[in-house]
Amino acid sequence: MTYCVALKLNAGLVFASDSRTNAGVDQIASFKKMRTFVNDGDRAIVILSSGNLSITQSAVNLLEQRGRHSEVGNIWNAESMFDVATLLGKALRETRDREGPFLQESHIDSGANFIVGGQVKGERPRLFLVYAEGNFIEATEATPFFQIGETKYGKPIIDRVIHAETPLMDAIKCVLVSFDSTMRSNISVGLPIDLTCYVHDSFCLDRQHHITENDAYFSQISFRWSEGLRGVFASLPDPDWGCPMSQTELPLPTPPLYNDFPTK
Repeated sequence: MTYCVALKLNAGLVFASDSRTNAGVDQIASFKKMRTFVNDGDRAIVILSSGNLSITQSAVNLLEQRGRHSEVGNIWNAESMFDVATLLGKALRETRDREGPFLQESHIDSGANFIVGGQVKGERPRLFLVYAEGNFIEATEATPFFQIGETKYGKPIIDRVIHAETPLMDAIKCVLVSFDSTMRSNISVGLPIDLTCYVHDSFCLDRQHHITENDAYFSQISFRWSEGLRGVFASLPDPDWGCPMSQTELPLPTPPLYNDFPTK
């Protein structure tokens, strides 16, 4: 399992992915699930992946390999992020068509998903979610983020905080809290975390961070978020219809009723 999230904001884009891959509690390994493509001044593209690791690696490698041939459409000469998402979806379909039947024979799921986003010169930053079938959807102002992998534990904080006007620094804090919540509830998601922040119209990715278990800032975020939640929870008012808290608050038992029978 994995967890990846990407946000599309007016100020730019934020991407993050964990690195844990496991096939059981005793087979845990780390693989980078973020791939970046940068041509300074022209384009900056980030791809996050989840699902079958061999499928995602092969699809991205195929995309990268085709980028070496300028005579065909590729990630380096695509005219828009829509075209980039199309190329990635095509590479995923080709990989699944080639490898899927063999994996199915061993009852191995070949499913995979991608988030791809960035900016190509001449258009605004864009963000896409690519499904296992190769089709995709684009993030909008109403839905400015995508998640793949183990999504449910980290979604509530994003739903409450993130909107198009959210500053990048606040967005980064929100993403880290989202990861902390996920890792506390699911051991299949874990450190290290790769985080990249893209600033609108910068066409570079010079704000990348690799977060390990020794990262002081992430440890501080985790601790303060936990303490803050406990404090807020403790300050919540008790319900006026709540259950009694002690024996002294319990109502006295009603004495049994006895019928008076006439004596003979």
